[in-house]
Formats: sequence, structure tokens, C-alpha cells
Amino acid sequence: MRNSYSRKYSKWYHKWLNWIFHWRLWYLLVFSGIIVMYPIFVSDGQGWKFVDTYEISLPLKHQIHGIDVSHHNGLIDWAKVKKTQKNNAYIKFAFIKATEGTDLQDRYFDMNWKQAKKHGFIRGAYHFFVPYSDPKLQALNFILKAKHEEGDLIPVLDFEINGKTKKERENMVENVRIWLNTIESHYGIKPIIYTNRFIYNQYIEDNFKDYPLWISQYDSGDLEGYDDGEIVLWQHSCTGKLDGINGHVDFNVFLGSDFKLDKLRF
Repeated sequence: MRNSYSRKYSKWYHKWLNWIFHWRLWYLLVFSGIIVMYPIFVSDGQGWKFVDTYEISLPLKHQIHGIDVSHHNGLIDWAKVKKTQKNNAYIKFAFIKATEGTDLQDRYFDMNWKQAKKHGFIRGAYHFFVPYSDPKLQALNFILKAKHEEGDLIPVLDFEINGKTKKERENMVENVRIWLNTIESHYGIKPIIYTNRFIYNQYIEDNFKDYPLWISQYDSGDLEGYDDGEIVLWQHSCTGKLDGINGHVDFNVFLGSDFKLDKLRF
């Protein structure tokens, strides 16, 4: 026979058990768990981390980072750029503007081309495509200016602006194909196409599926709405910083391994 203390203890103990197993408690625990784990569930998997050296966040899931430059970046001190490195976000490659349209040649290309290689960067050259200019002459302009050597990255077509007139827009795919085919015939390799979402949706998605793509997208933590199988490069920021370069710098990441990158080199 239990005494009054035992009865009181038993009554309190059962109330405590009932409270623990009450559905409201489990609801609260599950809801709290969802809140705590939400960032993990919605993570884009890119491993974004702010890198103070560059003053931007980088997708550190990927190991091969790089920049692209033109005369807009002014005179570049490549020695300083080389020293401004972060171990977990090493700048390995640099794309350099060579030409635009049929006759414009970037005034800093020769110096940037030489200095980038001298300081150990994997270098690549790009051409800015102009919708209203003859595509073959544009390709010739690039070929005459960009003198590639073994180890350089393959040519890039910077295709990011639409035609101003109806005729230009109607002839866009044909003219871009002429430039690409001319370059491929000369170098024996398919060029990379650099573009943005609008141009991709308008001209590239249904017409240039067999070309490696370099996507410019800053407004999302992940790439969505593209054929991921063709994307090799992602320009994820245009506001980076580097010692040796005045102003903002475009930052890119290669979406693959060193072995895959080697396939895009001469």
C-alpha cells in the first residue's frame, strides 16, 4: 500500500508523461526543427562564402576561379594581381578582351595578354560581337589580333546585345553562326559563347546547343533555366576587387575539374 507521497508522485509523473507525448509538443518540436534546418534544405549547394580579399561572396564549391578584363579596367598591375590571392579562392585564369566589331582592337590587349601569361595565369581572349557589322570581318579582326599559344584557353564570343533593327534581329542567328564557323575553321575547335539570360532565351537555347557556354548571371545564388550540360563558366559578380586593378572586376568560376578545363585549352 502506497502512502500519500507515493500517490502524489505517481499523479505528477503521469501528468508529466502525458505532457511529453502530447501532440502539441511534437508539433512545436517539428516546427522548430524546420526553422533551424531551413537554410540547409534550401541551400543551393554552391558553398557561397564572403571573401574579404575580393570584397564579394564566391561559390567555393568550385575550385577554379578567374576574372575577365578589358581596357575599361585601365592599366593592370599583374604582379599585384598575382600577389592578391586567397588560398581557398585562388585566381587561376583571366579572359582578356581582344577585339570588337570589324576594326576595334582593345588598346591594352597586347600588354594584358603578355603580362597575364608572364605571371602564371591561364589566359584566354574574347571578341565582343556587334550585330550590325559583317560577321566574317569581325572574325578576321579577332584572328589577326589574338595570337594564341599552347596552353591558352580557346576563343570566346561575347554575345550579349540584341540587334537594334528588325533586320539585325532576324539575321542574328545566321551572323553569329558565321562568326563561330569562321573561328572554328581557323582554329579547329568550337569557341565558347559568353551570354546572358535574355540572349540565351532569345537566340542560343534552340540554335547553339553544341557550344560550350559562359553564363553571366548575378541575381541568383544558382544557375537555373539553362541546359547545364553545356555551361562551363559562370560570371557571378561584376563588383569584385583586386589589388592591381582599379575599380570593379568581373569574377568567374569554372564549373568543372582541372581535367575538364584542359579540354578547353590549345
